[in-house]
This record gives sequence, C-alpha cells and structure tokens, in this order.
Amino acid sequence: MTAMRRSTVGTAARGGRVTVSTVAAAAGVSTATVSRVMNGSTTVAPDMVQRVRAAAAELGYRPNAAAQGLARGRTGTLSVLVPDLANPYFHDVLKGVTAAAGRSGYRMLVADSEEDPDDELGLSHELLRQTDGLILCSPRMPRHDLLTLADDSHAVVCANRLAADIDLPAVTIDAHAGMTSLCHHLARLGHRRVVYLSGPERSWSNQERRHALDRAAAFGLDAVAVACGATMADGHAAIDAALDHDPTAIVAFNDIVAFGALARLRERGVDVPAQVSIAGFDDIPFAAYAAPAITTVRNPKELLGRRSWLLLARALAGERGLEPEVLPPQLIVRDSTAAARDRGNL
Repeated sequence: MTAMRRSTVGTAARGGRVTVSTVAAAAGVSTATVSRVMNGSTTVAPDMVQRVRAAAAELGYRPNAAAQGLARGRTGTLSVLVPDLANPYFHDVLKGVTAAAGRSGYRMLVADSEEDPDDELGLSHELLRQTDGLILCSPRMPRHDLLTLADDSHAVVCANRLAADIDLPAVTIDAHAGMTSLCHHLARLGHRRVVYLSGPERSWSNQERRHALDRAAAFGLDAVAVACGATMADGHAAIDAALDHDPTAIVAFNDIVAFGALARLRERGVDVPAQVSIAGFDDIPFAAYAAPAITTVRNPKELLGRRSWLLLARALAGERGLEPEVLPPQLIVRDSTAAARDRGNL
C-alpha cells in the first residue's frame, strides 16, 4: 500500500492529471470515501478524513465545483435576469448582488431579456434549471407569468416590483415617493406644466411614477405623459412631442432617457434650464457629469442588489411568506432644474 501511494504521488508530480481515483489510491481509500470527504460529509471517520485531505493537498487536487454542487443538490450559483444590460443602473444592482452572494460562496449568472416581457418567463425557467435561485430585476412580464413562476419555484425574488397577492419575495425602491419628491421640487420652483417621458408600459416603477403624477395636481402641477421608453434613443425621439405641450419642465423615466432628451433639446436650441428644466431617475454615475448636471432621484442600487440576495438566501433556506422590503429614494438637486420661465417663450 505504501508503494502504491509513492507511485501515485510521483505520477502527479510529473504532470499527470489528478483525479478522485488518484487521491483515493494515494490515501488508500475508495473513491466514494474521497467524494464524501470533499463534499463535507460527517459520516467518514476522522482518521480517514485526515488521510484524504493530506493526500489531496500533496497531490494539488482541486475538486470540481459543479460536480460537488450536483452531489449536494446545489450548484452554488444564482441567476439574475435584467431587462437591459446596457443600462448602467443594472450594473450597480449586479455589483451589490455579487458582493453579498460572494460572501456566501455563490457565483452569479446574468441574462438580459432585451426589454422583451414575453421572453422573461422562458428565460426564468431556463435559468432556474441551471442555478439554485433567481433574482428578477425590474421584471416586465405580465402578472399571469409571475403567478406561474411563483407556483413553479420558491427560489425566486423580485427586485423592484411588487405584485399583490403573488407569493414572491420582493425588495423595491419607493418609486411613488421618489416621483412625489421630484414633483414637490418642481412646484417650489414655480413649474406648472410638466411632461413625463414615460418608460416601458409594463414597468412597475413607471406605473408607480405615473400614479404619483396623477396626484401632483394637488400641489399645482399639470402633468402630461408622453410615450417614450428606457433608452437614450427613446429620450431623443420623444422630445419633439414633449415640446408640443409647451412644458416648463420635463421628467425622464431614467437618467439614460434624460441624456437623450438633453441632446435633442440642444439640437433645437432650447436652453436647459433657462427655458426648460429636466430631471431623471436613478442617479447613474454619469448624471453628475452631464452639461448641465442632471437633477435626479437617487435609487440605492447596490443596496437593492444586496438586500435581494439576502432575501433569496432566506428563501433557499426554506423560509416562506417573506415580507417585502421597501427602500427609500433620495432627491438629488443639480443644475438641470431652475425657476420656471413664462410659458409660450419657446
């Protein structure tokens, strides 16, 4: 037996591939015993555990993580589905998920639905087949698809969407409060006619902001929604229709849309903020460096990612009926908003 172990170590030292069988031969145990030791089983005698680990260390053996996951019934991987990876907003959310999940030994798989709500359910099922759990980031899918997903898996968390009467844990940012604070800011500056460049129709955040706008008349705002979208090109394309309403202020669905809107306003010779104020949402890093710097509503993106992972971890541990968590936004006032001009001067 001793000769066999020396021979095995010598082969490994000469560059041979080290496998479970190699470690088993060196330690004088079965391959099943090596597998149990590497998977953390408590059914192996301590002296055998010591022999296996010593042989593995001497041979430089590293167990296959995927194989270990299959043996435990877990992959050690979570998935995140986002609607648009080109949007820097989601980069910060993913950063938060990665940091929090990494501390628990999890890796992350990311997929992009490319703003196609009808593709999200199929992508979700595919991701759940490959990973232990799924974080749906700002999902656009119809309600009946969310119901299907909730029935199919308890390992799903919604980040930034609340779905009443659907058993899906959720962490959201208070989009209604964010829009209300922005409307108060514009009203204090004397604005009355405001155009909202509306986001994707099935976006929960967009719906919440529109609900807040509907209530803005209570403090003097006449708000009009113009169909737009979530991209820079959408913002650029929507400005001509927005200006037809003679607004003194324009609120964009997100900062990316605000960038596109600023470009078109510049092309039309409209001074921001002297003639029209503009504001966005999310406070992506570039917003502070635009010309002018964009007034926006800061959403705690990394915190959203971290809290989503913690909620998913609880779901993976078997907890059910988890209460939703709502995170507060923060109004960030910069140079793109100013006192309202007299209407009719564009």
